[in-house]
Amino acid sequence: MPLRWKIAALAAATACLVALAVGVLVHVWTAMDIRSRAEMDATNTLYSAMEVYRRTGTPAGGAELDPAELPTALRHPAGADRRVAYDGRVEGNLGPSVWGAQRVGGPGSPVLAVRINMSPQLHDLRRLDASMAVASLVSLAAALPLAVYGAALVARRLRRVAETAARISGGDLDARNGPALGRARGRDEVTDIAATVDLMADSLGRRLRIERQFTADVAHELRTPVGGLLAATDLLPPGETEDLLRARVRDLRGLVEDLLEISRLDAGAEAPVRARVPLAAVVAEAVARTGLDTEVTVTGSPAAEHVDHADHAEHAAASEQVETDPRRLERIVGNLVTNAHRHGRTPVRVTVEGLTVVVRDHGPGFPADLLLDGPRRFRTGAAERGAGHGLGLTIALGQARVLGAELCLDNAADGGAIATLRLPPPPTDTRPPHDGAEADTRRPRP
Repeated sequence: MPLRWKIAALAAATACLVALAVGVLVHVWTAMDIRSRAEMDATNTLYSAMEVYRRTGTPAGGAELDPAELPTALRHPAGADRRVAYDGRVEGNLGPSVWGAQRVGGPGSPVLAVRINMSPQLHDLRRLDASMAVASLVSLAAALPLAVYGAALVARRLRRVAETAARISGGDLDARNGPALGRARGRDEVTDIAATVDLMADSLGRRLRIERQFTADVAHELRTPVGGLLAATDLLPPGETEDLLRARVRDLRGLVEDLLEISRLDAGAEAPVRARVPLAAVVAEAVARTGLDTEVTVTGSPAAEHVDHADHAEHAAASEQVETDPRRLERIVGNLVTNAHRHGRTPVRVTVEGLTVVVRDHGPGFPADLLLDGPRRFRTGAAERGAGHGLGLTIALGQARVLGAELCLDNAADGGAIATLRLPPPPTDTRPPHDGAEADTRRPRP
């Protein structure tokens, strides 16, 4: 149930309880007042009737001697005591009454009694109860829309704060509630929450900027000495030591290049250089450059069949034409294939269908926390997915965002990890592709 309806229901319940409490108090107080007045009337009437009886010897003013309806408690009053009693019996037109009684003489003398009927007053009490009930319902009907409106104002402000928090959680660190949320409403709890969310976003943005700047600075500082190390390995005599050192230096250079690429992606300094290219040819070229045994299949075209690394060019004309940055596309596919071989198990299959590229392995699959939170730097997830610095998927996601593509990670029902890259459709402009589009598919990997 939305918050505004909960607040409105609480306000309506509170109003009902208040109306009920007030109605009960008014009813009880009025009933007690009616009875008190009836007892006073009975006493005064009995006093007047007794004075008349003593002078004339005849009951007057509605008084009776030893009436049959007299309550038992008043049949034997002591001496000259004047007593009253309540009688709740209803007889004909007479409803609840108050009796007053007094002996006209000594013990054994008749009892003079008067009866004050409270039916008119009790009828007025019932009308008062009905009027209060109607007034309560009318007040509730008028107050409920106001409560809903007031609750909607609070809920709308809270929803704006929640939307801002969701945007921040989604990566928009520039999202803010702003001071306008509180100025028009005054200082209250919602304003405090909005200000706290803004402060949290400011702190998170500062920390992230510091982290990104640190990563970029470290990568730039390492690039020169790593290049020197790689050049120095060329001076070593051939042998096992030289091969091992050269491999480690190349790994270190790859890590530095990955860090630099991530820092550029984080800074938003990457812009695609688009060209119209055959998707299958670019994917096959990217797979071939990994040097890993990977099966590439093109579906959804007349030439749907397995594409061999050596003759992918002759299938390019039959594959889907896309307008994208081929270098970045190769980077994404290469990272996905390398990740599948490094952390999964063979066979690794790459399927190209329309504008979609699917990379699947048959290993343990992606860890649950990676599927929930996305890839994180320097974390490869579960231990069974092998070792590595965990930057491949991070770079692939960043390059996919640059291309305007969607990269989804999932696990197959029968085991294995599935990475699905969906490229955006080409623009409606049907101008022929510029010359050299094929050449762009063979740009060197960064």
